[in-house]
Amino acid sequence: MRERGPLIFLVAGEPSGDLLGARLMAALKRQSDGLIRFAGVGGERMIAEGLDTLFPLSDLSLMGIAELVPRLPNLIRRLSQTTEEIRRLRPDVVVTIDAPDFCFRVAKRLKGQGIPFVHYVAPSVWAWRPGRARKIARILDHLLALLPFEPPYFEKEGLPCTFVGHPIVEGGAASGDGARFREKHGLAPADRVLTVLPGSRRGEISRLLPDFGATVARLAPRYPGLVVAVPTVPHVRDTVAAAVAGWPVRTVLVEGDADKYDAFAASEAALAASGTVALELALARLPAVIAYRMHPVTLGLYRRFIYAKYANLVNIMLDRMLVPELLQEDCTPEKLDAAITRLLDDHSARVEQQTGVAEVAKWLGVGGVPPSDRAAEVVLGIVKGTTRRGQ
Repeated sequence: MRERGPLIFLVAGEPSGDLLGARLMAALKRQSDGLIRFAGVGGERMIAEGLDTLFPLSDLSLMGIAELVPRLPNLIRRLSQTTEEIRRLRPDVVVTIDAPDFCFRVAKRLKGQGIPFVHYVAPSVWAWRPGRARKIARILDHLLALLPFEPPYFEKEGLPCTFVGHPIVEGGAASGDGARFREKHGLAPADRVLTVLPGSRRGEISRLLPDFGATVARLAPRYPGLVVAVPTVPHVRDTVAAAVAGWPVRTVLVEGDADKYDAFAASEAALAASGTVALELALARLPAVIAYRMHPVTLGLYRRFIYAKYANLVNIMLDRMLVPELLQEDCTPEKLDAAITRLLDDHSARVEQQTGVAEVAKWLGVGGVPPSDRAAEVVLGIVKGTTRRGQ
């Protein structure tokens, strides 16, 4: 290791990656006694851990072709900027986090230059485009997988892959305090709380919030004490706040993980955009309905390649529809209203979900070594030469 410690260059492309990166950075600092340096691209959480980001994470946080095309020139500039910075700094290892479309292009440009690349979050080749595993194996040195069944897909192509566990298990989703949330926000004992999570990307928020708002409007007359908690993140906070301001129920905007998990604990049900948050809801034992809309152009392309039967990872792992999914043409206020009403009115429906996610929690790594610590061990092993690398 260098005198001042190894230099780790990290690249995160969206808020979920920023959280992964921040936890990894904290674990790396613990395991190296602080003798470590960071550079790269990240968001607020990674900045808080000591990263001086090369440019704002929001420049990479894009979803789908329709959202990407107008910002393509800037994205190309950021790709070149990231690549040149890695060349200039010659870090001991580059850790790219999710965002494969961007991160793999960086890795491909720098292949053969003696800089090891570790990618955190194995692409879902089991769900779509299985041929990607072979292509990925050509450009990476090691892969960190979140799910226990993922490594064989890549190991058979010659890419070392380590299952580290899903970071969601160390996020505190199951530790929320519902009473604290009620006291903080002045809720009456009779108030019933519904958590609504419209996503963290501007595109998905713009597509989902109108239907979510219309669903709340349908629920409001039947549940006079309804309070809606809406967790959000800084870069879309103003957009979300403006959209929910006219909802016909009391709406509490929630920021930060602690308040979000308290909102989960205080809630009877949740309506959420498909994504990582579905796993947080599962670990919090909060019954949910999952919804999503893609831009039609993006959807048309995805439908040609997706092999998974379900969108929600809970359902995928269980191989059955435990958590209702209302996607695309099924994502309507009428259907969302019916699904949420069932959870609010039917105790057995809530218990069914709460019971079903227990096995999933175990598969995700609950009760084991924290995933960020496992990931940090692999990264430091790459630096020291003790962790197996690809050819």
